[in-house]
Amino acid sequence: MDQVKQGTDALFILLGAIMVLAMHAGFAFLELGTVRQKNQVNALVKILVDFAVSTIAYFFVGYTVAYGVDFYSGAGVLADKNGYELVKFFFLLTFAAAIPAIVSGGIAERARFGPQLLATAVLVGVVYPLFEGAVWGGRFGLQAWIEATTGAAFHDFAGSVVVHAVGGWIGLAAVLLLGPRSNRYRKDGAISAHPPSSIPFLSLGAWVLAVGWFGFNVMSAQTIDKISGLVAVNSLMAMAGGTVVAVLVGRNDPGFAYNGPLAGLVAVCAGSDVMHPAGALVVGGVAGAIFVFMFTLTQNRWKIDDVLGVWPLHGLCGVWGGIACGIFGSTALGGLGGVNLGAQLIGTLAGVAWALTGGFTVYGVIRAVMGLRLSQEEEHIGADLSIHRIGATPDREVSW
Repeated sequence: MDQVKQGTDALFILLGAIMVLAMHAGFAFLELGTVRQKNQVNALVKILVDFAVSTIAYFFVGYTVAYGVDFYSGAGVLADKNGYELVKFFFLLTFAAAIPAIVSGGIAERARFGPQLLATAVLVGVVYPLFEGAVWGGRFGLQAWIEATTGAAFHDFAGSVVVHAVGGWIGLAAVLLLGPRSNRYRKDGAISAHPPSSIPFLSLGAWVLAVGWFGFNVMSAQTIDKISGLVAVNSLMAMAGGTVVAVLVGRNDPGFAYNGPLAGLVAVCAGSDVMHPAGALVVGGVAGAIFVFMFTLTQNRWKIDDVLGVWPLHGLCGVWGGIACGIFGSTALGGLGGVNLGAQLIGTLAGVAWALTGGFTVYGVIRAVMGLRLSQEEEHIGADLSIHRIGATPDREVSW
C-alpha cells in the first residue's frame, strides 16, 4: 500500500505540474492577443524561453534556496519513492516560472530580449525562492515570527501573495523603470490607444489559464490524501464572481470580461482551502472590480503603461486575496478557521515589500549596466522584426 500511495502521489502532482505548465501557453496567448501585431512573435518566444531559463535557474539554485533540497546525487537516489521529489520540483517550478511570465505582460512591446532573460534567471533563482522558502518552506524565521506575533502563521495555500502579488509588484517596478511605450502618452496630454490585436487569441489565453488554474489550486495539496473538493468549488465560484462583476463594471468590454475570471482566481488562491463557496464568490467579485477600476486608473489617470495590467491583476488582486483569506476564512463567515487577519496583513505586506525591493534592484542594475529598452527605431519596427527577424503573418520576404 505504501508503494501504491507513493506512485499515486507522484502521478497526482505530475498531473498538476502538467496543468500549470499548460497555463504558460495561456500567458503566451493572452499577451499575444493584447499586444499589437508587430509584437506577437516576441510574446510567444518570450514565454517559452523564459520558462526554459526558469527551469535551469530553479533546478540548480532556486529550489535549494527555497527548500534546502538539491539534486546533486545519482539518478538512483533521485528516483527513490517514484521520483516524487523530482516531480514536486517540476510542480513548484511551474509556479516559479509564472513570475517572469507575469512580468512579461507588463513590459511588453519595448523590452530587450537578452536583459529580460537575465532578469528571469535572477528572479527565479534568488528573489522569488527567498520569499517562497520563507512562506512555504518555513525558512528564514518569517513564519515563526508572524505566528509568535499574531498567534497564527501566514496562510497562502496556492499563492495569491507568494506567486501573484510578488510577480505583480515586481512587474510594477519593471514597468516604472522601463517607462511607457513610445507615443503612448503625448506631450499635449492625449493618450494614444493601443487596442488588443486579437480578441480571439486574448480569450483563448484566458481560457487556457482558467482551466489550468484548477491544477494550480487543487494540486497545491501536493499529495492525494490532502486533495479537497472545497478548493475546486471555491476556485469555480471566484472565477464566476470575477467574470460577472468585471463584465458589469467594465460595461461589456471583452478585455475586462476575460481578465475578470483571472482576477477572481488570483484572489482566491490564498484561502481556497478554508473559505465557504459563497465567500469565494464575493472575493472573486471584489477582485473583478479591483481589476477594472485600477487598470483604468493606472492607464488613463496615472499614465503607467502596464500593457496587460499585471499590477492590477496579479499585484493588487493578489494582495486582496492574501487579506481576504483572513476575513472569509474565519468561522464567523462560514470558513474553516485557523487563519488570522493580522497574520495575513503582515505576510501580505512582507511579500509586497520584498517584491518591490527585488524588482527595483534587479531591473535597476540591469538598466544601469546594459539597458532594458529597445531603441526607438526597433520599437517602431516592432519586437518581432527587430529581435526575431520575422513577423506573425509574414506576407513578404523580409531582409534585415
